[in-house]
Amino acid sequence: MDADRVFKALADPSRRKLLDLLYEKNGQSLGQLCEGLDMTRQSATQHLEILEAANLIGTVRRGREKLHFLNPVPLHDIYERWVRKFEHERLRLLHDLKQELEGD
Repeated sequence: MDADRVFKALADPSRRKLLDLLYEKNGQSLGQLCEGLDMTRQSATQHLEILEAANLIGTVRRGREKLHFLNPVPLHDIYERWVRKFEHERLRLLHDLKQELEGD
């Protein structure tokens, strides 16, 4: 996984919106995705290419259509690497505080 590409892809609000649209309804065409955006097809295509390079989406051809699918694996990898370890410590501290306040 190339974390730099994932972070770069997630840095743009338009790309996050595209991911949200695919989360709501996976397997959309460019035309369907553009209906939920305020941008040209060319701009949307460029954003989708960045998302695909980061492996955040995959595509499948169906006839002349190109369908876009969300790939949550890189997001999960980011979560495991950058979020989970901090969350674990916070939960341990809350557990210890609870034990101290409630007693044995």
